[in-house]
Amino acid sequence: MSITLLNPDGLPEIDVYRQVAVASGSRLVFVAGQVSWDAEGRTVGAGDLAAQVEQCYLNVGTALAAAGGSFDDVAKLNVHVVDWTPDKMPQLLEGISRAAAKLGVTPVPPATLLGVAALDVPDHLVEIEATAVLD
Repeated sequence: MSITLLNPDGLPEIDVYRQVAVASGSRLVFVAGQVSWDAEGRTVGAGDLAAQVEQCYLNVGTALAAAGGSFDDVAKLNVHVVDWTPDKMPQLLEGISRAAAKLGVTPVPPATLLGVAALDVPDHLVEIEATAVLD
């Protein structure tokens, strides 16, 4: 695997992600922010954060596969959630878990989680982008 995740001494250990990702591959893959569109451009899960997170993760998985990679190759995952508050964390984690189960992968939590005022389409509640390194 081309990614090693670390929690170095001297930095807080967070259960859901690691502080450092060390990449040793030779190809960088930048997946554009994915929203909860299906293949025809229809919004999946209008008003349902967990459903939208699930679809975003599935879309990221599709993009990674097209580049010859998978979530195992992700060095950094950025998640942007409209009107984020900590009480939305269970919905976020539910969507991640459902997508991981469908993809047959270990759930990959965000390295960066940002609250935003809005996204480009009013129905979209979340956008997820990934940086991966492939051998």
